[in-house]
Amino acid sequence: MRTANARNLHGHVTQELGVRIVSGVLRPGESLPREDVLAEQMAVSRTALREAMRVLSAKGLVEARPKVGTRVREERYWQQLDADVLAWRCASMPPADFVQKLVEMREIFEPAAAAFAARRCDAAQFERLEAAYQAMEAARTSDEWVEADLEFHEAVLVATNNELMISLFSVVETALGSYFVLSARKSGDFKYSLPYHRKVFEAIRRREPEVARRAMQQMILDSRANMTGKRRARKTL
Repeated sequence: MRTANARNLHGHVTQELGVRIVSGVLRPGESLPREDVLAEQMAVSRTALREAMRVLSAKGLVEARPKVGTRVREERYWQQLDADVLAWRCASMPPADFVQKLVEMREIFEPAAAAFAARRCDAAQFERLEAAYQAMEAARTSDEWVEADLEFHEAVLVATNNELMISLFSVVETALGSYFVLSARKSGDFKYSLPYHRKVFEAIRRREPEVARRAMQQMILDSRANMTGKRRARKTL
């Protein structure tokens, strides 16, 4: 059985090489140094390096070929929705690119999720959503707000009762967390979006799918406007 230290070591190597690849330090088509050389450069054993390469290969970032060695794969082969790959991309993107890409992703599934939640939410799921909303109301710091905000959006996805949609949260959680932190810092009042969250919450409570959809859409658009400095007075939803 591997020790925790061994797991942490190959995890560190995976993280280091993954970030280098996703950020463009190591470019598609570029060959990695020979195993012995790379292991020495990173001050790890060949075993730890091989473990890391297996993980990176599974994520589509590298491929090993006989007599050729290990090369970085083209971006189209990367597992873009892998939680690690997505987190590495978000960390290395310019803020404007990060905002645009995440907003586009959110626009695709979150309004639909709110509508499904309004149709399907059961009592226990609504209690979780209500608790998350109340935590947002009670938040005294931006850190407390971000934690409650993430819980609110996860609660909406859970309330869809669609396992595939629910699984999206584990994929985008890190990216959403980073986005919410940036958004809270950008705004003078980190609770600026609370009225939109209340609109979504109330629409789900009243089982009004289209109202929930529109409220979530407006929340996302307002958040993008806040991040780009183009936020205007709210319209009636």
